[in-house]
Amino acid sequence: MSLAGSRLATGGLLVLYGPYREAEVPLAVSNAAFDENLKSRDPAWGLRDRDAVAAVGKAAGLALTRRIEMPANNLMLLFRQVAVAPCASNHDAAALP
Repeated sequence: MSLAGSRLATGGLLVLYGPYREAEVPLAVSNAAFDENLKSRDPAWGLRDRDAVAAVGKAAGLALTRRIEMPANNLMLLFRQVAVAPCASNHDAAALP
């Protein structure tokens, strides 16, 4: 998300789609099974928490502006760039020690 935050112009749109955990919404049985399947392959995988994703977006200058329920217990999360996040250019990176 930090890359999107550094590349999108103010007002630019980032769309994320998939299943998410939400504190106020019971987890669908199908999403719980999918989460367990992912974690069985790699413990670092699994459903992401919507609020945690929004916090990462906010740190990158992206605001969660819309949540849309989609088929099969998925969500579409729309983020807008509210402030261009600072980004080091290749020139700036070359000057680092």
